[in-house]
Amino acid sequence: MSRPTTRSKNKKPRLDNNADRSSEILRKIHALGEITGDDVNQLYNIWKPVCLGCRVNSKDNPNCFCGLIPSTTGSRKSGLWQKMSEIVHAMGPDPSQDLRDSLDFPAGLTNLGATCYANSILQCLYMNTSFRRGVFSIESDLMKQQPVLNQLAWLFAQLHGSKRSFVESAPFIKTLELDNGVQQDSHEFLTLLLSLLERCLSHSRNPAARTIVQDLFRGSVSHVTTCSKCGKDSEASSKIEDFYELELNVMGLKSLGESLDDYLNVEELNGENQYFCDSCSERVDATRSIKLRSLPAVLNIQLKRCVFLPKTTTKKKITSAFSFPRELDMTERLSDPAQGDLVYDLSAVLIHKGTAVNSGHYIAHIKDEKTGQWWEFDDESVSKLGCHPFGEGSSKTMSRDSQTEPSAQTSNGDTKSSNAKKQSSETAVSNTDETFSSTDAYMLMYNLRHSKINRLEKPINGNSADEDDFASISNGNSIPPYLSEEISNSNATLTEACQQYKLRKEKESDHITERRQEVRSVLSEAPVQSCDEPYFWISMNWLREWADNITPSVLDNTTVQCLHGKLPMSKVSSAKRLSAEAWLKLFTKYNGGPALGNQDYCKDCLIDAARKLVSGESYRDRRKLMKEIAESVLSGNCSDGTYYVSKAWLQQWVKRKVLDAPSEADVGPTVPICCPHGQLMPEQASGAKRLLVPENLWLFFYEDAVKVKSDDMVDCPTFTMDSEQCSQCSNELSEVACMEDSLRLSGL
Repeated sequence: MSRPTTRSKNKKPRLDNNADRSSEILRKIHALGEITGDDVNQLYNIWKPVCLGCRVNSKDNPNCFCGLIPSTTGSRKSGLWQKMSEIVHAMGPDPSQDLRDSLDFPAGLTNLGATCYANSILQCLYMNTSFRRGVFSIESDLMKQQPVLNQLAWLFAQLHGSKRSFVESAPFIKTLELDNGVQQDSHEFLTLLLSLLERCLSHSRNPAARTIVQDLFRGSVSHVTTCSKCGKDSEASSKIEDFYELELNVMGLKSLGESLDDYLNVEELNGENQYFCDSCSERVDATRSIKLRSLPAVLNIQLKRCVFLPKTTTKKKITSAFSFPRELDMTERLSDPAQGDLVYDLSAVLIHKGTAVNSGHYIAHIKDEKTGQWWEFDDESVSKLGCHPFGEGSSKTMSRDSQTEPSAQTSNGDTKSSNAKKQSSETAVSNTDETFSSTDAYMLMYNLRHSKINRLEKPINGNSADEDDFASISNGNSIPPYLSEEISNSNATLTEACQQYKLRKEKESDHITERRQEVRSVLSEAPVQSCDEPYFWISMNWLREWADNITPSVLDNTTVQCLHGKLPMSKVSSAKRLSAEAWLKLFTKYNGGPALGNQDYCKDCLIDAARKLVSGESYRDRRKLMKEIAESVLSGNCSDGTYYVSKAWLQQWVKRKVLDAPSEADVGPTVPICCPHGQLMPEQASGAKRLLVPENLWLFFYEDAVKVKSDDMVDCPTFTMDSEQCSQCSNELSEVACMEDSLRLSGL
């Protein structure tokens, strides 16, 4: 069953009444040579009513202004009627989007590719008030000598005083000569950075700045071996070693208390592992352990989540949950508890997201020492977490991959462990029950509750800054004078850029609003209500451009003008009829032109169109008659033929549509039967089939050829029925035929 045709099912029938009426008027003009006002109204479609409610603009109605603009709630993909948000977006980035809410809201750091590990460590160091104060107390002349210190101080100054929501980290990373595209270990980076800063600061004249790294981060341990027989320690046991972080095992361990027990565990040396005691002069049983001699103000704890697999010679990350307290009491873990209370508060948690060791992403959760609020630092993005290291109500926030141990909740949303003080290790870790659990915590930072470096709060003699400036710096709330001016200039530049963008945005918005109002106003006045009112013609192309573009060009009517400078009937579909009021508004503002009023219809073009119409109709009638004769020739019913034409050409000519005038295809009725010598080609030749046509049909063909190519009649040679075939071509055909016969016989 064939599929029903539905292509033109809903297509409106084309109305030819107007075309018939126009043709009738043109015939009258051709006959009388006169043009009346009614003729112009009909031929230029002025009589058509003002169009309302069309979905698209009608070309056949010069009074239709529909579809030039969208509806009041609509928009377009580009131009004047594009969504305002998209127009603003095209203006470029808004610098005010880079502003942070206030200086109390921390700024982020840009990630240069794979520098999240460095960003996390730098944020931890900056958020430490004492360390920041020490960096800001470095002398300006030392900055010039030490690029690392200079860039670090500048980075901290921007984080402290810049209005930007994130700071460019590239200068500091470049100074360290780090590879932006290679992920590094944050623990290794911190160790190397502190060692580098310690060497650079050793040249400082300010004692507080010179020893800030040691005062804050350096502790000491010793590896003690004790003879079980004489009770004496080995000579090497008295050697004190410095550390900047404690590296604790997590494999098979569930809490920080267990990891500290494992770190300080006493190892028995017996059997093959007996120790040679110098005092006893023999191999004896002994014990070996690590003793904490002193602890720093900032205790960095590295959780060893990376293990080496000998079988595959690869590294694997341990992703088991690990708990740690908000408050850490290290008093009993020190080899000499008499040094006083050593109670630490959790100040930062460095997190490594991902299961692979050499990839993934580092972020840092850091507590503001001043407000107690926790913040998440994720490169450029900084978000507030509240009073909880993993966000308020984090026990329900599984997407963070870090949550508090499920147990009884306190009033502020934190969670407390139900296994309080069940073991001695837990008692030594904390005197409270509040612990947190994470599968991705990679480094913990604890601040000593009563720091031993309070001397930084007092001015130091010999500092390059004056006393008032240093007092301001000692509060951790200001940057040194040699950096403040650069920060002020940077902030002023950003503020100016924000103001300029705001002004440009307001100007653009006002301009667009004004333009839209103008377009709607002009189009509402555009229709001419009657044929008697004065009016002007305007190019539809320009009118559409004016209605679509934010900044239109000069008014241009030249595209609808004829050679006589008027509006021809053929251009009516490309023009619209405007009221005098609407035209005056456009012409006054956009100049250009020329003005084409109601009397600027082209009489010459109308008379020429009338002549072409009559001529075309005459040609069509004559061609229809000639077509009937040609069909009789092809069917063999014509016996009065006197001129040869190509049979193939005649067949194609009959099939062609009847037009008002001849075309290029009507040239060359005898070209296929003309040989290279200009004579009649033998009929035996390929494509040389011919027919005799009557003289009147031949003269019609010849006249058409002359009209199309009057300067080149080589394409239309004449061959009467008496014309002889070309002898040379006939001989050549005979020779070819003889050769083919010979080849055929030889083949037999």
